[in-house]
Amino acid sequence: MYENEIKEIIEKLTLEEKVRMIHGDGFFKSGDVKRLSIPPIYSSDGPCGVRCEFNNADWFPIGTDDDFVSYLPSNSAIATTWNKELAYKAGKTLGEEARGRSKDMILAPGINIKRDPLCGRNFEYMSEDPVAIEELAVPLVKGIQENDVSACVKHFAVNNRENERTSIDTLVDERTLREIYLKGFEAVVKDGGCLSVMAGYNKFRGVHCCENKNLLNQILRDEWGFDGIIISDWGGVHSTVGTAESELDLEMSVTPDFDNYYFANPLIEAVRNGEVTEELIDKKVANILRVMFKTKMIGDKRDERKAGTFNSPEHRAAALSVAEESIVLLKNEKNILPLNKKEVKSIAVIGANADMRHSFGGGSAEIKALYEIAPLIGLKMYLGGNTKVTYNKGYYVATKALNATENWQATSLETGSDEMSEYPYLKLQKPGQYAKENETLFKEALEAAKDADKVIFFGGLDHNYDIEGADRPDMKLPYDQDIIIEKLLDVRPDTIIVLNGGSPVEMPWLDKADTLIYNYYAGMENGTALAKVIFGDVNPSGKLSESFPYKYSDTVTYKNGEFSKDDCIEYKEGVFYGYRYYEKEGIDVAFPFGYGKSYTTFEYSDLTIKEVCTNACEKEGCDSALSVSLNVKNTGEIDGKEVVEIYVGENNPTVLRPVKELKGFEKVELKAGESKTVTVTIPKSRLGYYDDNIGAFVTNNGEYTVYACASSKDIRLKALVTL
Repeated sequence: MYENEIKEIIEKLTLEEKVRMIHGDGFFKSGDVKRLSIPPIYSSDGPCGVRCEFNNADWFPIGTDDDFVSYLPSNSAIATTWNKELAYKAGKTLGEEARGRSKDMILAPGINIKRDPLCGRNFEYMSEDPVAIEELAVPLVKGIQENDVSACVKHFAVNNRENERTSIDTLVDERTLREIYLKGFEAVVKDGGCLSVMAGYNKFRGVHCCENKNLLNQILRDEWGFDGIIISDWGGVHSTVGTAESELDLEMSVTPDFDNYYFANPLIEAVRNGEVTEELIDKKVANILRVMFKTKMIGDKRDERKAGTFNSPEHRAAALSVAEESIVLLKNEKNILPLNKKEVKSIAVIGANADMRHSFGGGSAEIKALYEIAPLIGLKMYLGGNTKVTYNKGYYVATKALNATENWQATSLETGSDEMSEYPYLKLQKPGQYAKENETLFKEALEAAKDADKVIFFGGLDHNYDIEGADRPDMKLPYDQDIIIEKLLDVRPDTIIVLNGGSPVEMPWLDKADTLIYNYYAGMENGTALAKVIFGDVNPSGKLSESFPYKYSDTVTYKNGEFSKDDCIEYKEGVFYGYRYYEKEGIDVAFPFGYGKSYTTFEYSDLTIKEVCTNACEKEGCDSALSVSLNVKNTGEIDGKEVVEIYVGENNPTVLRPVKELKGFEKVELKAGESKTVTVTIPKSRLGYYDDNIGAFVTNNGEYTVYACASSKDIRLKALVTL
């Protein structure tokens, strides 16, 4: 499709025009060819919404008011819904907003593995598990691209930390690479039909990702058959000839000297010197034109291209529905939640995150939000004037004003440090740094807590810590929050604790807390969703898509000592990280992968497994998948939603394998007392491991155990199956 038209266009282009098309001609714009009516590709950052408009050649916003947008839930929040339909809806919303803002490519989603809790960009990513990513990223990408806009999946590949992100070399054995770090990307290419992939900043096995022929040529193009655009991360290109020989198509960067980019004048010179063939450039131009045709930027269907929209009521409703299902109830031991709106006459709200907006932070995830409902205003809007809601900041957060000439993006390729001074709007604080200020705030908060009917503490992380360009210094709560939480629990053991963030935190007070919620960055309606969950209008159904260890020293990345190295890190743990590692080593965690409570209870029964054909081939004996069915009953008194997680473990593996791994899941909605049959279909190829000796995945014949679980540790049913 379109290949004849593409060939005809390329024959008409001069070398200079071809080169103009494959590098940035603005910070979010590729070069155009007006003579042939070939437009530029306008892109925008987009993990949480479409970023504001910048001047073409500097990193300062244009400053008009026509680029306010819907602030959408982060990828981490989408993942904790475990809801494929909501992932699609989130993608559709993002794609509509991108087209509504005249964008051709949205730089989302981020699907790198959450390998280590300290990665500053974890909040943009989905999960520690590749199957969870596959199942949610594919509908997300499809939803985006339904709007005639290209999704740009990032960052390819093994990009799992921010410090030294442009120079760090990552060494990963082939089996680990294939089983863990590439699976999500392979799924969005083969099953999601993504039109663009962004190459990462880091090196892989000694070669920068943007010119890495192993990743881009052999795997992405040749093995997976990807024929879309491979774009660099901004400033990720480091050579002309080497990168031209790779399959990278489009170079973007953070500096305004567009004609001097590696894929600009230096490339023209390299062609004329015979160092690079023009055929290589033709192929890159063809990939760009192909995506332009598919998104109706050019061609006879140009007039049919969808227009999109932004800030619509439907988008706000979509953001709310994702936020509601993303909230994870971690503890409710004394059934304090849900609160009764009629009975609660006064609430002491404590904690800076209650009144903090997160949309404008995080690096390239920053959003110029039309509005953002924080928890404090969300509660007040929900309760109205008959309930007294008082607010105390609770802990001190020092502000840092940005100089008018400063911009984090202009220096974003510099090395991150523990001060992260180039990036945040607020400054990292050392423990005890503001003890005097906190002493006053602690006292005021404790006084307010004594007299209120209910106490809710809103704390956690913010975009000083969850941020592009630098990793967290540790896994502790910042701003001396542990101190105020301990004091609150001494005065009010019934304090409801709500933590916000993009990855796990240590909770030394956990045994004293009866009620705990974890809330990923959930967008413009976050405060509304929290209020509805706290007061029971919404039954929480979110589940963690990553493990929460008790302390950072429990993680395998801490124990192998590789995460914080400056020049080269080796993934020595192989496939044994996250829940795979904790289960293998028998290490207890605060909250396991897949964990989340509800206001109701669910009972599993009648597990059955059969081999089925997934493609209606009707061949005798075809058994390309396992069909896992079970009955799920809501045994409580209120309606709710449950995520059924199916794990599989090989009983007598020929290589060392995890005890069990997630292989599929489904979310089911059940009225009080209702039962439904839930079926999860698992391709047999998903049961295999990567065999280095033959360079392919292998699924052994033999005995496997299939586990129906409510979390990676909560096994409800299990059965043996022989393949």
